[in-house]
This record gives sequence, structure tokens and C-alpha cells, in this order.
Amino acid sequence: MRQTLHIPRPDLESKIRQCLDEAPVVVLLGARQVGKTTLAMRISKSLDDVHYFDLERAASRAALSTPELTLSELEGTVIIDEVQRMPQLFEALRPLCDRVENPARFLLLGSASPSIVKGVSESLAGRALFIHVSGFSLAETGNDSQNSLWLRGTFPRSFLAQNEEVSMRWRESFVQTFLERDMPQLGIRTPPEKLRRFWMMVSHYHGQVWNGSQIARSVGASLPTITNYLDILTGGYVLRVLPPWFENLKKRQVKSPKVYIRDSGLLHFMLGMDSMTALRSHPSYGASWEGFALDQVLSVFGERNAYYWRTHSGAELDLVLFHKGKRMGVEFKCTDAPVMTKSMHVALDDLKLDQLYLVYPGLKSYPIHEKARSVPLSYLLRGMNV
Repeated sequence: MRQTLHIPRPDLESKIRQCLDEAPVVVLLGARQVGKTTLAMRISKSLDDVHYFDLERAASRAALSTPELTLSELEGTVIIDEVQRMPQLFEALRPLCDRVENPARFLLLGSASPSIVKGVSESLAGRALFIHVSGFSLAETGNDSQNSLWLRGTFPRSFLAQNEEVSMRWRESFVQTFLERDMPQLGIRTPPEKLRRFWMMVSHYHGQVWNGSQIARSVGASLPTITNYLDILTGGYVLRVLPPWFENLKKRQVKSPKVYIRDSGLLHFMLGMDSMTALRSHPSYGASWEGFALDQVLSVFGERNAYYWRTHSGAELDLVLFHKGKRMGVEFKCTDAPVMTKSMHVALDDLKLDQLYLVYPGLKSYPIHEKARSVPLSYLLRGMNV
């Protein structure tokens, strides 16, 4: 049964260990239930003097009610889970990190929001390294699981569920808990039903250029309110805002971001797609593949240097990546045998791309241009051979 399986995440574990050797504070940021605690517990088994505080528990919150006193006495590795529950800890950690002979390293786990990141950045500038933890990647689950990972999403409990019904119920519970418990704990006072309605509306615009005014009219709210909703759900790592790339071209370029539901399983829950058959027959089939494949690619290459590109005349590219000094484009197509398109020719020329990859759900890799190649998703997750 799937739920009894353990899926190793050696690359993430190795990165966390490396960061713990390099900085006094390491911060794991990501949505709830993506496996941050599991990773921390696995790493702690090979460490000496590990101290664990779970701020979901009253006892841990009480123990850290005077953080300077409690933490200053500890040596080894200090793990603080759900750190967003006590943002005042960030200020307390700063002097501890600056001790001449610092006897402790701190591993902080947070279901991050913009305010959390801001607080950490201000208090621990130059002292902390940040690692974004997403759900399972195809590289971790294996290429044979591509359809299942795409349909169920990357949250471990959803992917490892006994069957599709159990997986769908888990996602339903996740959405309810996220809106009704997690957001209020972060100090968000927006009524859960309003956020749910907005989240549902965004799922119908998944992969499209953000048009806040249009969505505001659809949900009967003001543009500032809708923008606030977007910030909230982006800060909770359930939405992704992909910024546009634009440069000095003799063309009008789109300068609004694109918005995605981060997890394909949550998108499918929102849109009522409970099987691959339902997914393949849904109008959002192509957009779903784009969002899923995009999330997988960014889990390997990171989000810092990732953009999309579009002109007002219709040319577009789903992803522009700046990687190891090279400028690369990625287009996502949900077809059996994708070929070069006019937009891809324009993008190659206008953006001076070093290489362009057309990612599709198939298995074969083949050239479609001297600088372009159709490839399976797994090809990119191996590093695009660059």
C-alpha cells in the first residue's frame, strides 16, 4: 500500500546538512504538509545534542516564552517547528548567532508568509540561509509515477494515499484546515469563505496573466482586496506568481505576472478532476500540465531567475530561465508529438536564447530546431545537460 512507502529525499537532506555547516541559522520555508518536519527529523537522527520545539504545542510555546534564557543554554542543533507562531523569536536569535563561539545551530521550519520572510530577513540578515521545500518531485518518486504525481499533486500524504478517493479527501481537508485554522494563526482576519471563493476563482484562471480587475468584478470585491487575497495565498505557498520578463525590444511586452495554483492536486480538487480520464477531457488539461511541469522545473532550478515572456502581438514563452550564465527558454505542451511553433521562433530570435526546450508528457527526446528540443519532463529534472 502506498501510504507505507518511504520516499527518500537525499538531495534536499544533503542541501540542508550543507547549509547547517555554513550558517548559524537555516530556514526551511514551504506550505504545510510538504514534509519539512519529516526532513528535519531524519537529519536529526545523525546529529548529537538535538533539541526540538514544536510551536503547535503549548508546552513548547511556554518553554520559549523567554527565548533568550531558554535558547542561550542550548548546544548542538535546535529545531523550531512552525516558527511563524512566535515571530518574536527572530529578534531573540540575532544575539545568539553573534556569540564568538556559537555552540548552537538553529533549524527553523515555517509555513511561510511574506511577513515571516520579512521578519527573518530584517533580524537575521547575513546569518540565515533559506531553503524552499516543495512537495515530492518526479526525480524523487520516479518517472513511472508521472501521471499519479500530476493527478494527485506533490503533497506526500496526497500522493501516497491508498487510492484516489482517499487522496481527494485529504486535499479537501487540507484546503479547509488551511483556510479555517492556518490563516487565522498567522493573524489573517479575512473570512475563510471569501478566501475560498477567491482561491476557486483563481483556479479557473490558472496559468493566465493576472487580471486583478476582472477577478475583482467576478467575486464582487475591490482591486485592493483581491490583491491582498493574492498576497495571502501566495505567502502561504498555495499560489505561485510568475513575474514577466521584458527588455528593450521594438515590441510591446506584457508586464503583468502569471498566476498558478502551485500544486496540481489542489488545482484538480478545485476543478473537480478526480481521475486521469476527467483530467484529459477537461478544458484546463493543457494549463494543468503547464503548472505541474513548471513547478517541477522550478523545484530543481529555483525561482529567483525564472520568468515568463509575452508580447502584445501574441508571441509568448512559458518560462525564461537564467541558469549558469545561459539564457534558456521552456515551453510546455500537452501533446503527443510537439513541434516548433511560430512563437518559439520569435522567442529564440528576440530573446537571444542559448537553448529552448519544449516539455511534453511523452518519453522521447528529439531535436526540432538547431537550438530547440522536445523533451520529457524527466530530461529537465536531470539538469538540462548544461
